[in-house]
Amino acid sequence: MARRGPGALPGFGLALGWTLTWLSLIVLVPLATLVWKSTDLGWAQFWALATSKRALASYQLTFGTALAAATVNLVLGTVVAWVLVRYRFWGQSVVDALVDVPFALPTAVSGLAITAALAPRGWIGSVLADHGVRVVYTRYGIAIALIFTGLPFVVRSVQPLLQQLEPELEEAATMLGASRWQTVTRVVLPAIAPAALTGFALALARGIGEYGSVVFIAGNRPMSTEITPLLIMTRLENYDYAGATALALVMLVVSFALLLGINLLQAWSRRRGAAA
Repeated sequence: MARRGPGALPGFGLALGWTLTWLSLIVLVPLATLVWKSTDLGWAQFWALATSKRALASYQLTFGTALAAATVNLVLGTVVAWVLVRYRFWGQSVVDALVDVPFALPTAVSGLAITAALAPRGWIGSVLADHGVRVVYTRYGIAIALIFTGLPFVVRSVQPLLQQLEPELEEAATMLGASRWQTVTRVVLPAIAPAALTGFALALARGIGEYGSVVFIAGNRPMSTEITPLLIMTRLENYDYAGATALALVMLVVSFALLLGINLLQAWSRRRGAAA
């Protein structure tokens, strides 16, 4: 294979040096410090802190609600992207802009707004309360907050691929005798599956690490509605640095695993796009 020559733009070496320097200072050094700090713990102590009953309950809540919210967003986000791409309606640009609201809002503002709306005296919460349904300070409220913050990841991942998918392919499938369901499952879904899975993974990663939008609506009851990021903050406030470090290292490992999965999905999507 021929060796690639220098790029058209000058200064590649300097730009790469600055990139690696800032990446190291902002990302690698803090993460390496966390790993180094965890070496002060023996394996037995680390395992005891990372697998305590309170920690396991927080993992179950954090990962379970994040997975449920990402699954809902996978379906809901795909439908929203489909509507925005395939249909034309009044106010479409406004709806398209509203999709990015969770990106623009501070997470604390999102949490306060969702809590106010779903509280027993809120606009939506009052209606639910009349039917005996309570959302605030429950796992359902946490899932709703994660759905709100994670929806744009799926929509913005699927939308560009749908824009590239020509409607003529669907029309050709219909002319060949395929039903609408067959067209969706055999033509549309296989084409957008890599992007949808990437959006799902991004929403899942966001949900696992989410704090601001969840802390207000969760109620933060230990062993019940206490997420792992909040448990880390609680242990830091109580000067339990060993316990906080153990939990943070677990979350770091999970984050790297999700990052690897997202990169693999994106590589798969690029290969499918090149093959098509």
